[in-house]
Amino acid sequence: MRSIFLVSLCSFCCQFTTAANIAAANIAAANIDSVAGTGQPDNNGSTGAATAVNVGQPFGVEVGPDGALYITEVQNHRVMRVDRRSGDLTTIAGCGRKGYSGDGGKATEAELNEPYEVRFDKQGNMFFVEMQNNVIRRVDAKSGIISTIAGTGVAGYGGDGGPALKARFNRPHSIALDHRGGLYVADIGNHRIRRIDLKTGVVNSIAGDGSKKPPKHGHLAKGNAVVGPRALFIHGDTMWVALREGHSVWTLSLESGKWSHVSGTGKKGFSGDGGLASLATYNGPKGIAVGPNGNVFVVDTENQVIRMIDTETNTISTVAGMGPEHRGGAGDGGLATDAQMDRPHGICVGPDGTIYIGDTNNHRVRRVSTGTP
Repeated sequence: MRSIFLVSLCSFCCQFTTAANIAAANIAAANIDSVAGTGQPDNNGSTGAATAVNVGQPFGVEVGPDGALYITEVQNHRVMRVDRRSGDLTTIAGCGRKGYSGDGGKATEAELNEPYEVRFDKQGNMFFVEMQNNVIRRVDAKSGIISTIAGTGVAGYGGDGGPALKARFNRPHSIALDHRGGLYVADIGNHRIRRIDLKTGVVNSIAGDGSKKPPKHGHLAKGNAVVGPRALFIHGDTMWVALREGHSVWTLSLESGKWSHVSGTGKKGFSGDGGLASLATYNGPKGIAVGPNGNVFVVDTENQVIRMIDTETNTISTVAGMGPEHRGGAGDGGLATDAQMDRPHGICVGPDGTIYIGDTNNHRVRRVSTGTP
């Protein structure tokens, strides 16, 4: 019986390994290059060719409804737009000074403090989270006027059940829109995920109780622990969540409110490529995005790589970067899996499957053209 079991187990594992290898092989020929930033962090201007303008510590990246690439620049406190056809860069929010001012005026004249992630609603209005100001702000698509929609500007926790403008957040990192009137916030300092009703302005916690414990598979998220919810991405009725301190990836059903474990054992490490995603290890994942065909891309920040979860086979592979021992900035013009990275944070996937990465400490936004979304 034992030998029969081992043969069956080996056959099962080989099926998954083969599928993972096929998925990895489809991306193995993908090249990497830089589409924004020079490698230098200091502010050298707000417009120009994207590869000639300094982008200091890019975090969030997002392809907007107009097809342009949007970047949150943490060091110089700005949000930038790159025309993906011409390669021209313009600054669309933030004057370059650290602070908290400008509501009611032009977004380009406002002071920001470490914008982390940017999203858009169906009308083209832009939302971004400012980690150090503990707020979420909105830029009107037509007027370019900026306003705060959540947070008092003071770190803390409070306000559930009331106006989001009177609520306190603690180092919010990521946001996601469900396009049904909800904006979700990874309130990482409070170990909660919170939802803002954009019609009523009311905020509530939908996950977490403030304690630093991992969630439980199949359990309700509301009122129960979740540790370090760092990155959010909504795909249909499913919210994908990367847990920074939890070194794992989960889904949260927006219908049932229940957690499902997808990837990562919860232990810090770098292992598992070619095998089941649930058995892999991560080190501080800080970004997540779903591609056009449903595959999930995770920024495994402290491992200096981008990893892909094949949602059909539930297997994992590395699609960019060489691993924790190869931290650096080399590799443009070559294979993405032969490139170095330096603490990447943000990620998005374009409609054509192109992956964009906020390669933070390299002060560049990099592009991986997979050809297989």
